[in-house]
Amino acid sequence: MEKIDRTYLKKIRYAFQWGLFALIVYGGWKFYHFVLHFVSNTPAVDRPPLVEGFLPIGSLISLKLFLTSGIFDPVHPAGLTIFITAILMSVILKKSFCGWVCPVGTFSELLSKICAKIFGRNFRIHPYLDIPLRSVKYILLVFFLGAVTFQMRRWMAFAFLVSPYWKVADVKMLAFFTDMGTITKWTLLSLVILSIPFKNFWCRYLCPYGAFLGLLSYASPWKMHRSEDACIHCHKCTKACPSQLNVEAMDRVISPECMGCLKCVAECPARGALEVARPKGQVLKPLVFAALVAVIFFGLISTAKLTGHWKTAISNEEYAQLIPQESNFKHP
Repeated sequence: MEKIDRTYLKKIRYAFQWGLFALIVYGGWKFYHFVLHFVSNTPAVDRPPLVEGFLPIGSLISLKLFLTSGIFDPVHPAGLTIFITAILMSVILKKSFCGWVCPVGTFSELLSKICAKIFGRNFRIHPYLDIPLRSVKYILLVFFLGAVTFQMRRWMAFAFLVSPYWKVADVKMLAFFTDMGTITKWTLLSLVILSIPFKNFWCRYLCPYGAFLGLLSYASPWKMHRSEDACIHCHKCTKACPSQLNVEAMDRVISPECMGCLKCVAECPARGALEVARPKGQVLKPLVFAALVAVIFFGLISTAKLTGHWKTAISNEEYAQLIPQESNFKHP
């Protein structure tokens, strides 16, 4: 058996994840000061469009309108761009948006590492409870998709996207964190606590966004492929999987839970035992996979910027009227 060392893949992924996480945190800080300017007359700052990534339900409505009428949401175009990017990444490279980009997943992974450091391992919910809990995110997905796809008419989608509510939806999302009620605080604290012993608790059980991308990832031609002849059954791939998949027992990992994080590939010590490959055996080198994640994510965002589909059409003068009247934003 020829041994290989691809643990460098974890360092590449962590650098990508935390680089984006830092960028998003900076964007949140900048957006806070952008809003503060209109409620407290502080110095003005530019609005960071990246915060629109936290509006997936509204972006789903935007996508419906775009597909049915060709109208690209002028209010939160960055949100729609990020939503389309996440979809494209999933269709091509598994659920890699969750495994490489999503800040919630990045933070959840950090929390689970705390438990592993303290107790030497993470814990698992019993299968009898794990399976019904995993269905929750799909139930939520059916609710949102059903409401937007079947119940919401095109004119209703258009009316929503030009409403004052949608125009300050990002400000309302900020207020959700800066002016939390008791129930919100306890809910978020519970999710944080549960994410320490149980890996990716929110992602695994509750996130409808991840459920949607996971189902789309079935279309991805590139999946983790295990060669029984080369496999030495060291269990490292299964232990490394953040989605608790039994990789060692699979020929191809086709589960919607797979995030395309390549942690299993990075840990595999046997050459040719675990690769990213197409059904007929064409192998995609892990470094190329990582590069494609970056190219698709940053490439589509750059394209949106160049084509005028990134910055909102709302003027600062309109924000000056809308934020105090519609957002209920309070300075903490």
